[in-house]
Amino acid sequence: MAKVKTRYKCRNCGYISASYLGRCPNCGAWNQFEEETQEVKKVSTKATASRLMTKIGNNDPVKLNEVKAEKEKRIVTPFEELNRVLGGGIVPGSLVLIGGDPGIGKSTLMLQITGALAKEHSVLYVSGEESASQIKMRADRLGVSNSGILLYPETNMQNIREQIDEIKPDFLVIDSIQTMNEPSLDSMVGSASQVREVTSELMKIAKNDQITTFVIGHVTKEGAIAGPKIMEHMVDTVLYFEGDGHHSYRILRSVKNRFGAANEIGMFEMKNEGLTEVNNPSAIFLDERLPNSTGSAVVVSLEGTRPPLADIQALVTPTAFGYAKRTTSGLDFNRVALLLAVLEKRGNLMLQNQDAFLTATGGIKLNEPAIDLAICMAVASSYKNKEISSTDCFVGEVGLTGEIRRVNQIEARVKEAAKVGFKRIFIPKHNLTTELKNNSEIEVIGVASLPQALKLVFN
Repeated sequence: MAKVKTRYKCRNCGYISASYLGRCPNCGAWNQFEEETQEVKKVSTKATASRLMTKIGNNDPVKLNEVKAEKEKRIVTPFEELNRVLGGGIVPGSLVLIGGDPGIGKSTLMLQITGALAKEHSVLYVSGEESASQIKMRADRLGVSNSGILLYPETNMQNIREQIDEIKPDFLVIDSIQTMNEPSLDSMVGSASQVREVTSELMKIAKNDQITTFVIGHVTKEGAIAGPKIMEHMVDTVLYFEGDGHHSYRILRSVKNRFGAANEIGMFEMKNEGLTEVNNPSAIFLDERLPNSTGSAVVVSLEGTRPPLADIQALVTPTAFGYAKRTTSGLDFNRVALLLAVLEKRGNLMLQNQDAFLTATGGIKLNEPAIDLAICMAVASSYKNKEISSTDCFVGEVGLTGEIRRVNQIEARVKEAAKVGFKRIFIPKHNLTTELKNNSEIEVIGVASLPQALKLVFN
């Protein structure tokens, strides 16, 4: 009889321990160890389908200068926002991972995309979470029920492999990766070893058979895709589908892309008939601004190659308790606390006895350094109870000494602000060029320090 061996593996980094540990000694993560059992026997596992990698073409080493680099072909979808995020379209034979919170609209997005692709290509939609009738009801609502999508409710990877070999689809959708089961492993469905093995198998299917594969994955409460981190390293593209449950807008963000630029975003609006594209996100974030209001500043943020304008709002009130309260939404808490300290030290604003509440409106999350100046202006506007002109916007990183540091892609930011209708834009002095200074569409003002910016805006 084969001996059963028990070990514990960290979901986060893959560290193996003989006993259960509360904290991983390798990566420092807490409560990430899960039990794995295996039979110790002298049997080769190389015949397992998921581990069998066939040799393709000439695998001999070649000189770099002899390699012919050909531009990859792309399949352009009807969704321009998706094409932008993927770098110009879908690359055949790629493996794309789409992560997001439950109920955010991942399945809806994939059903709409595959519904459009199924008109000219064969699509196999594998669902491990919903029955065929449930998917049919959603397809009727989205208007893609007659597109020719092949539905296959199944979780067993062996059966899925057989169907792929028989149908040979152009596109494959796995919904979701956490429900798939590799029968050759005795671990629990959704465990780190199962997710890792299934992802490896899907990668080989995508590359060997040139089948473009979309994999849907749920995220943890920390916001990372559930499963081992190696899963994100294996796939070609990682997309995060983000949004606030209280808003109808959704953001498709590219975190990793081997065939295009990372950190690109696409915007969608969730409606009853499905997701619709948002071509002008700046208008969405700015349409609801109240006139003659204090504590509001507009920033030209940069998401990938797109520079959307966002409204940062601040409310500063005297504290009723012994210590000042700081609350943020859509902004990094530590960054805001740092900027409040710089405003108090360099801008002479007494904020230590003031509660500060800051938010990026519209449910968007802003995390780039170029939003620092707009945050400072919004806080100062609320503190001084002075309005910032509705035709002013801000771009710049603020240092600890109060200096305004240069940012990238300043030309694109200025162009976007002018296109929306702003009259003045405050930028770092080191970013100010002769071409920008002579811009006829918008007045470009270069500022070197935070006190200078405060003086120009509020005096």
